[in-house]
This record gives sequence, structure tokens and C-alpha cells, in this order.
Amino acid sequence: MANPTKPSLITAIARANVSSNITEDPSLVSNDASTIVGAIILTLVFLIGVPGNLFIIWSILARSRKRSITTLLILNLACADGFLMALTVFFVVYLAKQSWIFSRFLCKTLFYLCNVNMYASIMLITLMSLHRLVAVVWPHHVGIINKKRIALRVLGGVWVLVLLLALPALIFRQVREDVTATGKRYVCAPQHDKGQYGKLEVFQYMFETVMGFVVPYAVIVSSYVCILRRLRRTKFTRRVRSENLIHAIIVVFAVFWLPYHIINMIQVSAALAGEGTTVAQRLEKIWRPSRAVTSSLAFISSCANPILYTFAGRSYIKTNGLAFMARLFEGTSPDSGTRKMRKETIGLKTTDSSTSAGGQAVINGTQTTTK
Repeated sequence: MANPTKPSLITAIARANVSSNITEDPSLVSNDASTIVGAIILTLVFLIGVPGNLFIIWSILARSRKRSITTLLILNLACADGFLMALTVFFVVYLAKQSWIFSRFLCKTLFYLCNVNMYASIMLITLMSLHRLVAVVWPHHVGIINKKRIALRVLGGVWVLVLLLALPALIFRQVREDVTATGKRYVCAPQHDKGQYGKLEVFQYMFETVMGFVVPYAVIVSSYVCILRRLRRTKFTRRVRSENLIHAIIVVFAVFWLPYHIINMIQVSAALAGEGTTVAQRLEKIWRPSRAVTSSLAFISSCANPILYTFAGRSYIKTNGLAFMARLFEGTSPDSGTRKMRKETIGLKTTDSSTSAGGQAVINGTQTTTK
């Protein structure tokens, strides 16, 4: 006769194993609240970002008569953002279903392209800042950096660089199977060798934050400190049209990417604390449920630029219609502002010389008369 308690014992053991798996290796998309919020954000990003960035690309290619270096950088930024926005459909489905239903190839490729966009965006913004720096601090060299051939070579080098910087996302991203109380779930997430626990995880997220945020922003801040010092020294108060626009792009990128990099650092701290420690467990309760939301927020920076350009160029809408953004970009060349600064400086010198000469003539005339 079969033992009646045996099936119930097996069932209890199976349930215990499932609970153990959930506790030890919770899914990054298992939090209902964060995945719902993330899916809503990405849906809005898709609806705004795709047409917005396509409109920027059309404005520059079809309506812009004069393409400055800044305009060329904005075009590259819009292409990168628009392409990424078109891929958000996959991530909306992923968050909505809370399971990766696509192939392993798409798992690696899509997240790799997300990292490429992150690096491309910050590198292009850094180039805008450096271009502004040269135009203000070393205006005599503006002609060299404004040559299209040189600009295209620099942009080509930047794209090669960002493709290389994003390789860790391609290498470590894998599809894994999670067992939950409701069944199986597939997750597209970084997989690090258990024998190297902590080291590879620390490398990947530290590398992302340092190369994708800390170093570029150090360059950007240093550039604008030098620019402000130069402007104060020359007492030149005229602002180039692109200056406020570039400032807004920089601030928006920082606001929406900072939470993502903060979560990176929390995850790195958890890895350094050691697997299974109390500190690591507490930190995991912070970064795991927050990863979906912060990643979705990072996408907003790619759809925010068209909104910024619309506000910046709203004064052109009545006179130029759909070409308003093209007219805005035509006035974003910092070297044009530099030429104005040169002319005003030369004019001031000429006026001072004329005044001085006239004064001297009066003095001489007075002296002659007194004689």
C-alpha cells in the first residue's frame, strides 16, 4: 500500500525549492509596480520620441540651408535617439509580460544598442561643449575645427569609440530562466561568472558610470568653467544662440541619467559587500526593484531634445512654419558669435584709437593756440 503522506511531502519540498529560488534570485521584472511604471514611461517615450526625432532629422536634411558643426552634432544625436526610440516597443512588451519572449540574439543586441546610445549621446554633448570652448577661448582656431572633413573624421572616431565602449553589455547580457510561484519566467539580464562573483559585476557597472557619465561630465564642466573665465576676462556679454540650448541638453541628460548611474553604484556596493551579507541583501532590495524605472527614465532624455528645440525655436514658428527648427539650427554656430565678438572688439579698438587721436589733436591745437 502506498504511503499517503509521500505525495504531500514531495509537494512541500517542491514548493520550498520554488520559494528558495525566488528568494535567492529574484527577477529584475518581478516587481509589478516598477514594471507598470516603466512600461507607461516607455510608451510615452515612443509616442513622443520617434516623431520628434524624425522631425529634427527632416528639418536639418530638407530645410536647413546652413549646416554648422553644432547642427551636424545635433543631427547625429537625433539619429541615435530616434533609432533607440524605435526599439522601445520590445522593452514595453518585456515589461508588460514580465518575461523575455524574444530571442537570445535580440536580448544581447537590443541592450547593446541601448548602451551605444548612452555613450553616443554623452560623447556628442561633450563634443558640443569642446567646440564651444575652442570657439570662445581659441577663436583663431575655429576655422580649422569647422572644416567638414575634419568634423566627419572626428564623428567617425566617436562612433567607433562608443561601439567599443558598449561591448560589455553585449558580452555579459544573457537570457536566464527564473522559477516563480506562478511558473517560469525568462529574464534578459547580465550574467557574471559565479567564480568571479563581484569582480565582473563591479567592472561592468563601474565602467558604465565612469566612462558614460563621470569622465564626460568632468570634461563638460571644465570646458564651461574655462568659457566663463574667458567671457569675464574679455567682458563680452553677448550670448550665442546655441549656448542656452546646449546647456539645456546637458542638464536634461544629467537629470534623467543620474538615477540610472546611482543604481549602478548601489549595485556595485552590493557586489563589493559580498554575496549573502546583510549589507548586500539590503542594497539589493534597493537596486533590484528600481532598475526598471531608472532605465525607463534614462530613455526620456532621448525624447526630451525635440521638446527643448521646440521651446527654443518657438519664436520662429509664426514666420517659418514647419521650417522653424531649421531656422533655429542655422543660428546655432558658435563661430558666428565669435566673429561678432571679433568685430566688436576691433570696433572698440578703432573707436578708442580715433578718440585718442582726436583728443591728442585738440590738445595739440590748444597748445599751438597758446603758443
